[in-house]
Amino acid sequence: MNTSKKTMHEASFAVYILQCSDKTLYTGITNDIDRRLLEHNENNKKGAKYTKTRRPVKVIYTKYYKNRSEAQKNEIKIKKMSRKMKISLIKDSMQKNDRGKSITKNTITESFSL
Repeated sequence: MNTSKKTMHEASFAVYILQCSDKTLYTGITNDIDRRLLEHNENNKKGAKYTKTRRPVKVIYTKYYKNRSEAQKNEIKIKKMSRKMKISLIKDSMQKNDRGKSITKNTITESFSL
């Protein structure tokens, strides 16, 4: 991932879902998705404890919000979802992208397969 380019999401916060090597899902928020993915995949203290034993992880869903508060509220909603509901959310976003519809600040960054 190219972290040197400036994007429209720089000042935004993102809710993201990772697919771990054991096919489990991890949800979090960040203001820099590229940096956060590196932290999850590298041997450092900044990655989540959950993902340390489930590397490599890949981003399968991101949705951007205007501020941290909005992102945190939606992160909590997603974390409360069942696995089935999370997969449905991810697949729905992928289908919208496949149909070529404009999705405001909502992207799937990796292909999703279970």
